[in-house]
Formats: sequence, C-alpha cells, structure tokens
Amino acid sequence: TAQPDPIEIQRQHEIQRRAVARRRAKAQQRTGTPHPVEGRIHTEVQTELYLEELSDRIEEVDVDTQTDAFLDKPQTPLFIPGKTGKDVATQIEEGELFDFDIEVKPVLEVLVGKTIEQALLEVMEEEELANLRALQRDFEELRNAELAEVQRMEEKERRHREEKKRRMAQQQGVLKKEKDTSDKIAARAFAQTYLADLIPTVFSTLRDNGYFYDPVERDVEKVFLPWLMEKVKKSIEKRILGRTLLDIILRNVVNNRNQAFAEMKS
Repeated sequence: TAQPDPIEIQRQHEIQRRAVARRRAKAQQRTGTPHPVEGRIHTEVQTELYLEELSDRIEEVDVDTQTDAFLDKPQTPLFIPGKTGKDVATQIEEGELFDFDIEVKPVLEVLVGKTIEQALLEVMEEEELANLRALQRDFEELRNAELAEVQRMEEKERRHREEKKRRMAQQQGVLKKEKDTSDKIAARAFAQTYLADLIPTVFSTLRDNGYFYDPVERDVEKVFLPWLMEKVKKSIEKRILGRTLLDIILRNVVNNRNQAFAEMKS
C-alpha cells in the first residue's frame, strides 16, 4: 500500500487549525450585549415563529426488555490470504533517491511561513478584540454619563415644574384673596347704599299692610266680632230650625184633617 504524504497531512492539519482559529476569532469578535443599568436585568425572549416550552427537566421514560440467553459468538479468525508471486529485493544506497537537507528546505519554509502568518493573524485578532473591548468600555462609560446627565436634567425639570406649580398656586391664592376682598368691599358699599332708604320704606310698608295696629281695635276685630257673629249665626239657625219644625207639624195636621174629611164624605 502507498504511504500517506507527510506534506499533505501537514497541510490538512494546518487547514483544520486555521478553520478552528477563524471560528474562534469570529466568536470573540461578536460584540456582546452591554450590561444592564442599575436596577434592571436582561430577560431572554424567544424570537422564533413558533414558541416552544422551555424546561430544565428532560422527559425520561423507563423501558425494560428481556432477551434470551445466547452464547457469545466466537471470535472470527483473521483472514490471511495465501502468498502469491515472487519476492524481489533491491538495494538503494544513501543519497541516490533524494538529499534530505535539500528536500526538507521547502517544507520547512512552508511550515515556518504558515506558522508566522498564523501567529500574526492571532496577534491582529487579539489587538482587534482589545480595541473592541476598549470601544465597548468607552461606549458604556459614555452611556452611563449620558444616563446620569439625563437623570440630572429630569430631576431639575421636575423641581422647576413643582416650583412653577407652587408659584402659580400661590399667585392664584393671592388673586382669589384680592377678589374676595374687593367683592366684600363692593357688597358692603352696596348694602350701605341700599339700606339707607330701606328702613323707612319697610316701616311704611308694614304700617300700610297692617302689621303695626291698635291692640284694642285688633282685639275687637279678631276676638269680639268673630264671637258675636258665631252667636248670631247660632241664634238664626235655631230660629230657622223652629220654623222648619212648625211647618212640618202644620203640614202633618193639615194632611190628617184632609184625610179625615175625605173619609167622612165617603
């Protein structure tokens, strides 16, 4: 069988190592999420089209089976094909095929060059990652400074707003007191002006309407005259009742006489 070429093997190993280093560099170059501000936390959110339930415990199922007892299969003997053909040998002297020092020089140049190139790439990647970390650190410091400035400005605006409300309320209270005072003064002046001629008018009106009266005359009108009218009314009612009863008696007598006279004629 042909022996594998060591240069080809070395080249495949170099390609694999380079691919691993490239993937590691890409993973390190990916900028991470900045740390949350004080008082907040990051939360993982699913962004897939179909949500799936996340569970730390893996579903487990116990399954039992019983197999028949079989004897172990004996080991298959190694197959050795029969020898065919003729053995031929040759003698190669030193230096006839190749000179190791001359032939190994290109291989060493390739290996050393690739090693130096990979080392330079790794150094550049480390420098780039350091720059990215420095940029991220500067960004976080700038963000924290801006956040502190925003909070300071919000607090200042809140104090100004509260002071403005307090001043407006105070000014409104002063205006209200001035308005109440002016209204009271105007009301008092109007009341004095209105009441100047009101008392004589009230007394004259009450006198005309009979609120100021003579006690004797009032007693005669409210007590004596109603009592006298009630007595006269009762006396008249008694007279009317006597006349009514007399008319009824006379009517009954006349009817009885007429009926007796009619019976006498018949």
